[in-house]
Amino acid sequence: MASGRDDFVIAFRSAFLKKKDKQRFSLLTLIILSIVVIILGNRDFKVIQIIKSGINEITYRSSYMASIPENKIKKINTQIKEHLNLYQKYKNNEIDFKILKEKKYVNDFLKLENEKLRNLINENINSEEVLAKVLIDKESPYLKSVILNKGSKDKIKIGMAVMDSVYLVGQIIEVNFTNSRALLLSDLNSKIPVILQPEWIQAVASGTGKNYGLIEYTKEDLNKESSEMEKIVYTSGRGGLFKPGIPVGKISKYSNNKIIFFSDFDQLDYVKIVSFNIEGNN
Repeated sequence: MASGRDDFVIAFRSAFLKKKDKQRFSLLTLIILSIVVIILGNRDFKVIQIIKSGINEITYRSSYMASIPENKIKKINTQIKEHLNLYQKYKNNEIDFKILKEKKYVNDFLKLENEKLRNLINENINSEEVLAKVLIDKESPYLKSVILNKGSKDKIKIGMAVMDSVYLVGQIIEVNFTNSRALLLSDLNSKIPVILQPEWIQAVASGTGKNYGLIEYTKEDLNKESSEMEKIVYTSGRGGLFKPGIPVGKISKYSNNKIIFFSDFDQLDYVKIVSFNIEGNN
């Protein structure tokens, strides 16, 4: 039994040694063959050149064939990225177009609203402006007025509108030769007819003696839904003192009809004194 085992071990070792000798022979053969090819290649043998060209051709072709899948994948990846970028640009353009469309609708609405106002008035209004400087602020707990450096010599008359840029701030109530006095909208005695947008509610804006006004004498009560909306206060044009559509202030949500004036009356420096002449009523 021990003899059989020894024979197996000897046979295995013999086979392994033979395999190792074969590997050494193969490696040695390759080394010798490489040296021969290098030497013959340096001597410009035609056969060797043909073999080298063939090997190079096979190598290049193999490299090209191996790179085709990689290049194809890169191309597909690039096309996918371009498609995604194009789709994102399309979505962005779609959003921009929607915004522009909404702005156009708003502009069209304002244009129609303006034409509606002109048709309702059915009158042509001319205006004359005089720039004036605020000289003195006359302020008491309830009365608010300012003295301006323009008077009758500058064709200033009682009732003319006083504006801060495009916003109404008061009206002329007293005129002297070189100066005049303007009653501000916040004065307790100030009451002007106004209209509330977007509901087109006619009302009266009254001063409070403080830096805000109140809405009074509305023809219709402001319901709960209306009180939850921000409203813009414009002059209505009734009474003939002011043209319609001059911005006065705004009523914020849940503000109990309190008007926040667009202009800060404590910061007035220069104002415009404006006369609105309605043709046919001179």
